[in-house]
Amino acid sequence: MEKREYICPKCGCRRFESDIIQTAGGNFAKVFDIQNKRFTAISCCQCGYTEFYKEQSSAGWNIIDFLMR
Repeated sequence: MEKREYICPKCGCRRFESDIIQTAGGNFAKVFDIQNKRFTAISCCQCGYTEFYKEQSSAGWNIIDFLMR
């Protein structure tokens, strides 16, 4: 995700933190605990309001995640 200016829609603050979150999606992924969904989370530093943006996850990283369990 490219960096852009962020303005919180709830409080108007311009400071934010970003994180990457991975989750399991679908029954097969849940059974084998494969983190096959990836999101960027943007959180306001003042009020904590958070927005999630879906990213593409690669099959290669899914396989590595499965093998490391």
